[in-house]
Amino acid sequence: MAQGRNASTTRTSDFGWPTARPRPTFKLLLNGVLLGFCLVTALAVIATSHEIRERYARLQQLENEQQQLQTEWGQLLLEESAWSSPSRIERLASQRLEMRLPDVDEVEVIQP
Repeated sequence: MAQGRNASTTRTSDFGWPTARPRPTFKLLLNGVLLGFCLVTALAVIATSHEIRERYARLQQLENEQQQLQTEWGQLLLEESAWSSPSRIERLASQRLEMRLPDVDEVEVIQP
């Protein structure tokens, strides 16, 4: 049969050729476990990358929305200052309410 080899680890095929007995060894088991860990790690990297891309896209959307709201806030501040300017209020008081500044002789000072 097998010369110089351990007879328990080899066997002969139908043609008389020595073939190795399929036996799981520690190295084969270790390689399988490491391959499994590599696959799990690769899937974790893919999932994490996908999540990071989604969060970055959401961040960009929120930054755009913040910029639009900041622009709108500035426009509202300008509008408020235009509506509340003293010259506009004085003009409206004189046109709509027919108000005017009193003359010096029409002013009365009241003592407390």
